[in-house]
Amino acid sequence: MDLKVALYIVPTPIGNLGDISERALDILRQVSLIACEDTRHSGKLLSHFGIETRKVALHDHNERDKAQWIAQKLAAGESVALISDAGTPLISDPGYHLVSIVRQEGFEVIPLPGPCAAITALSASGLPSDRFSFEGFLPAKEKGRIDKLSALKQDPRTLIFYESPHRIVHSLESIVSVLGEDRVIAMAREITKTFETFLTGTAAEVLDKVKSDPNQQRGEMVLMCHGYRSMQEDELPIAAIETLTLLCTELPLKKASALAAQLHNLKKNALYKYGLANNL
Repeated sequence: MDLKVALYIVPTPIGNLGDISERALDILRQVSLIACEDTRHSGKLLSHFGIETRKVALHDHNERDKAQWIAQKLAAGESVALISDAGTPLISDPGYHLVSIVRQEGFEVIPLPGPCAAITALSASGLPSDRFSFEGFLPAKEKGRIDKLSALKQDPRTLIFYESPHRIVHSLESIVSVLGEDRVIAMAREITKTFETFLTGTAAEVLDKVKSDPNQQRGEMVLMCHGYRSMQEDELPIAAIETLTLLCTELPLKKASALAAQLHNLKKNALYKYGLANNL
């Protein structure tokens, strides 16, 4: 395969080395230079496949300077590949400034399809996948997490986050606090690796599972939250309907609806409409 002089965006496995494509391997062998997020980490992958192409580090702290240097390499007729530690470059990884500058300089950027933890997790989550929003990592500090989640609370799309082991419990607690304990979520852990697991259920249920099993606090995680749904009469929690029914034996429907709504953190109009429709 004859390579064009271009910057190639090359996804690498997120766990299982068998997920790398033949095209990716061909390009990594033939380019003049591979820009790596971490040359030591990527060196192990490249060594496994017998690839000896020259490497250079390109990370958050040096990307702007290296981008100009790589543009000069392209101008000299050298082809370059960009890889990250795992998955598709630029998805919560460096590369944005490099691609922007390379395009500004008039060189071609050629992307390859391949592994991406967010998409892989979503496909098996059981959550709606027709509309989704990838939000990267939640902020490390509690206030930042709360603010971020509050801004997304009424987003109707499936929300996708990456998370690390030492913050997973805190992030789940924030999700319960802001999005609600009944929000349906899925947590994918160690995707494509030996201990791949999916936890699904309400936010409160998944938090309990993670807290009670230290193994679920290890590895790389993808958190996915069902989008916001306005409360419809047929979506009322069973517990709220039972409370409303009981209260209506002693109270007028209007008062019973208001009290049940307060107890279950719901809108009283939805409960009132349910009561009217069911002659409570």
